[in-house]
Amino acid sequence: MQPKINILERTEVYELLEEYYDYYNRKGFIDHDPVSVPHQYERAEDIEIAGFISATLAWGQRPVIIRNANILLESMPDGPYEFLMTAEDYQIESFGGFKHRTFNGTDCIFFLKSLRNIYIHHGGLKKVFQEGFSIYGNIPDTIRHFRNVFFSIPFPGRTLKHVPDLDKGAAGKRINMFLRWMVRRDDRGVDFGIWDRIPMSELYIPLDLHAGRVARELGLLKRKQNDWRAVNQLTFKLREFDRKDPVKYDYALFGLSAMGKEME
Repeated sequence: MQPKINILERTEVYELLEEYYDYYNRKGFIDHDPVSVPHQYERAEDIEIAGFISATLAWGQRPVIIRNANILLESMPDGPYEFLMTAEDYQIESFGGFKHRTFNGTDCIFFLKSLRNIYIHHGGLKKVFQEGFSIYGNIPDTIRHFRNVFFSIPFPGRTLKHVPDLDKGAAGKRINMFLRWMVRRDDRGVDFGIWDRIPMSELYIPLDLHAGRVARELGLLKRKQNDWRAVNQLTFKLREFDRKDPVKYDYALFGLSAMGKEME
C-alpha cells in the first residue's frame, strides 16, 4: 500500500526517503530512464557525451526523450567521441533537421560544435567540470565555469536557454542530473561515478515540477518557485539526512512523484 504524502515528522520523512531511494536505485529501472542512453556505451568519453546530450533533452515524456536521444546518437555509429574528434563542419551541420521540443537543429549543431571544441581544446567535459570545481570548490560556480567554456565559441542567441544560467535563477535540473550520473557512485550500477574529483556531498538535487511538489508535500521545501534558491534550500535539507550523498534522494523524489493521484 502506498503511503499518503503529507507533512510528516522528520523520522517518518527520513524513512520514506530511504525506502523509495532503495526501491528506485536499481538497474531494473534503467531502461525506462534517460540514463539508459549513456549506458549503451563503455568508453568514458562516449558515456560523458551521450549523458550530456540525453540530459539536455530530458524534459517531456521519458519514452520520447530516450527515442530522440538515441536517434541523434545513432547518427554517430562509431560513438559520439570518435565522431566529434573527426567530424567536419558539414557533417555536424547535417543534424540541422533534429528537433526535440524547443531544442531544434540550430541548437543541436551548436551543441555538437561546442562539445567538439571542448574535447579538442579543453580536454573534455570531465576536465572542464573538474577544473571548475578545483578552482571554485562548489557546484554553482562550477556550472558557471562550464557555461562560460561552452559558450566560448560563436553561438546562436536562442541556444543560451538550453544551458542553465544560475545568475538568472535557473534551477539547472538537467545539468544537476547529468552531474549526478557522472559523479555519484555506489554499488547499484545506475549512476556511473566516473568523475572522481568532485565529491558526491557537493552535488545539488535535480529539481523539476514533480520533485518540487513532492518536496513541498513532505515539508522539505518552503519556497514556491522552482529556481536555484529552491534547489539550494532543498539540497541543504537533504544533506541533513545524508551529508555524504544527499542527491541519492533524487530517486525517492522521483518515485514518490510517480504515485500519481496520491500526489494530487
